[in-house]
Amino acid sequence: MPKPIRKGDLPEKPCQGCGRPFAWRKKWARVWDEVKYCSERCRRERKPPTGSGSDGRRDLA
Repeated sequence: MPKPIRKGDLPEKPCQGCGRPFAWRKKWARVWDEVKYCSERCRRERKPPTGSGSDGRRDLA
């Protein structure tokens, strides 16, 4: 019988939405490097990417 894996031994990384650490899940086994958010809620409420060179204001001149 295989040795059980403790949750504390699983890899973790911070959520890009809320900043809290979240642990590896079996359903993420194939895409763990691509997972960025801890939940659907964090993914839906993500902030739009910044750095487009504009501060969001329109030039009226």
